[in-house]
This record gives sequence, structure tokens and C-alpha cells, in this order.
Amino acid sequence: MTPEAWVALATVFTLGAMSPGPSLAVVLRNTMVGGRRQGVMTGIGHGIGFGIYAFLAAAGIATALTLHESTEMILKWGGITLLVWLGVNFLKASGGKPYESSDEDGHGPSGRVGFAQGFAIAILNPKILAWFLALYAPFIEADMGTETLFGMGLLGMTIDGTWYVTVATVLTRGDGVSKLRSQARRIDALMGILMFIFAGLLFSGYL
Repeated sequence: MTPEAWVALATVFTLGAMSPGPSLAVVLRNTMVGGRRQGVMTGIGHGIGFGIYAFLAAAGIATALTLHESTEMILKWGGITLLVWLGVNFLKASGGKPYESSDEDGHGPSGRVGFAQGFAIAILNPKILAWFLALYAPFIEADMGTETLFGMGLLGMTIDGTWYVTVATVLTRGDGVSKLRSQARRIDALMGILMFIFAGLLFSGYL
């Protein structure tokens, strides 16, 4: 690939990461609940999941997978199930006790939960797969080497993860988290409703 093609691909990855959706909603909510650590780990988990998709699509494996309708259906229903589960949990949390200041050490359960949710919300989204298949059309060449394909996956992982980690980091500067927590129950309720809306959109094929 030429340098210009790499720049174009990086631009598309950046715009894709910045677009609103369930991924951003989960990062925002986890940052509010668990502080910087959970928000950052959610971003890292999402970046790794996104990077796996980026590599598989670039290698052509994703194209083969989409030939089997059952694979796409499994991903679709897995994504719907995850969004509904998150929605139920967020709505339950909206009626609970106020959030306390969280432990920012990197080895607590909040970090692991954030990573798992970020990874799952990326992996269980068949639209990311479809997006890659359309996205890569101008960039893939028949004689493209493994190093280049791996580089494309790594680029996607780096840009996606960096964006969400940056979002979590910026939100936790100063009293950002405190301000979010003051509206925690309203935000939980809103995020719960959003998860159900996203699930409905995914079910209907609009997401």
C-alpha cells in the first residue's frame, strides 16, 4: 500500500471510531461508574475486538464467513442479547444507591468487567464485519502480503482503542467524573433505554 492509502485508511478508521453508537455509550457509562480505570479498560477491550475484526476482514476470512448465513445470524443475535442484557442492568442500576468513588488501581474487578464489555460490544456486532467488507474494497490487493494485512488490523486496533481511551481519560480530568456521578441515575436510565433502542435497530437491520 502507498503512504496515501495508509493515510486514507487511517482517516476512515478514525471517523468510524468517532461515530456515536453502543460502543461509545458503554465507554461513557463505564467511565462514570468505575472511573478512569474502567473506562480505559473498556476502550482497550473494544480496540482489541475491533482489531481482530480488522485483521480477519483484511485477510479475507470475513468474506468467507459471510458466505455462511448462520455465522452472521449468530453474531446478530449475540449482539442483540448483549445489548438487551446491558439495558436491563443499566435500568436496574438507575434505581440503586448512589455511586461511590471507585478504586483506580488497575487490577480490580471493575477493570476486568470494563475490558470484557468493551471486547464483547465490538465482537458481537455483525455490522462492524459488514462495514469492513465495504471499507476494504479500495485497499485490498490480490498480492498483498501478510505483514500488510497484519498492519491494517493493528492500525484499526490502535486508532479505535486510542479514541475510546482518550474519551475515558478526558472525562476523568478534574471533577469530570464527579459531575457525571451527580447525574448517575439519570444517565443509567438513559443508557439503559439507549441499549434497548440499539438492540431494536440491530434486530431491524438499521444498525
